[in-house]
Amino acid sequence: MRPVVTAEQMRAAEQAVFDAHPGIDLMGVAAAAVAAEARRAWCSGPILVVAGPGNNGGDGLFAAAELATDHDVRVWLALDAAHEAGLRAAREAGCRVVEAPEAITLLVDAGLVIDAVLGIGGRPGLSGPLETFAHACRDVEVPVLAVDLPSGLDADSGLAHSSLHATTTVTFAALKPCHVLAPAAERCGRVVVADIDVPIREVAWSQAERADVARTWPVPDSSDHKYTRGVVGLDVGSEQYPGAALLSCAGALHTGPGMVRYLGTAPAEMIVQRFPSVVTAEGRVQAMVVGSGWGDVDAEDRFREAAGRGVPSVVDADALRWVQHGLPEGSLLTPHAGELARLLDVDRSEVEAEPRHHAALAAERFGATVLLKGAVQFVAEPGGRVMTAVRGPAWTGQAGSGDVLAGACGTLLAAGLTALDAAVAAASLQAMTAEAHPGPWPPDRVAEWFPEVIAGLAASTPQLDG
Repeated sequence: MRPVVTAEQMRAAEQAVFDAHPGIDLMGVAAAAVAAEARRAWCSGPILVVAGPGNNGGDGLFAAAELATDHDVRVWLALDAAHEAGLRAAREAGCRVVEAPEAITLLVDAGLVIDAVLGIGGRPGLSGPLETFAHACRDVEVPVLAVDLPSGLDADSGLAHSSLHATTTVTFAALKPCHVLAPAAERCGRVVVADIDVPIREVAWSQAERADVARTWPVPDSSDHKYTRGVVGLDVGSEQYPGAALLSCAGALHTGPGMVRYLGTAPAEMIVQRFPSVVTAEGRVQAMVVGSGWGDVDAEDRFREAAGRGVPSVVDADALRWVQHGLPEGSLLTPHAGELARLLDVDRSEVEAEPRHHAALAAERFGATVLLKGAVQFVAEPGGRVMTAVRGPAWTGQAGSGDVLAGACGTLLAAGLTALDAAVAAASLQAMTAEAHPGPWPPDRVAEWFPEVIAGLAASTPQLDG
């Protein structure tokens, strides 16, 4: 897990270190991390360090001084002021200070731009020569290494203000919201979190990584059978929307259940013809998936019947409107932004502006874990814990992806995972699979590759000898 903290939380953590260790040189540690990442990113040509007057600029200038021992380093003071000690070190190391026109001209031959203008305390947006410079960087496709965050972004927001676009961002101690939230995260490129010996105690939320999913994944052993691995019941689809039934079956089957029971109203022959291992008879289940493709026909009765089974349920789509009737313990709600807005009686724009807040609000209100689907997928459980799943490509934002995801979540609930772990693992599985097979594949085709990715997860997790 990678913690995500706000700018205020980060400043408080740094201040605690300064208070405990007066005179500590955090800037030197940060600059060394920037220089190390710059050496990995550099190909050929001069390095241009674009520096501001604050601590972010100081990080960049001290990194410039370190890099100047074996690189041609130029410095542009983009806001006509500088961190004095950092500038002195850069000059003494042989860095040459240039003006804006030369900085822009230099981009054609530069091997790397280090963006150290505005950090977590900077005002969002760019203007004047710096905005022109940002456009020029994109035009010539020069690699950009951002210090803490691309200048112009708001550390605590996902909004895409006018900013530089980084190839790589090196941030310190923890991720910031802009590194995670779309569309700002797309401006950050690959994000490297450098350890600068600043303990993070107050965490806003956590970002899941592949290794976390691997540790969580329920891998069977020789003692397992279909019932211990989990039986998931799917009351999804209808005569009007039979595709939802097939998609949820695809998601559930390819995630590794012991058994899938189809209990919906889509034609059973259609289900079995496509998926012959699916059982269409009643029987015991350890989790349910409900709501996908119901429409309005008998929706309330179907919800009450499913809830009456008393097993954890994945509540999706048309079933969400009935959650006020009560949910079995350990259940998971899987709304998209519009559905969550209706549940909370707010505008969709409010949910999209503050997705983490509204996911957490819904979790508390309904006493269930909430997976808020979208470009960034938030999972919130009652009590305030929030995680985001591994991010995938935008190709997965299409009709049917949610039905597949609901089925995958149901399989993991039936296997005994908590609702939070099931949601994070299933959403991450879908994202990682789409990343491994880029392109506009339909969601049922993506599901067919789930076993390949799951096998990779299992192989990466050390197995204990009996």
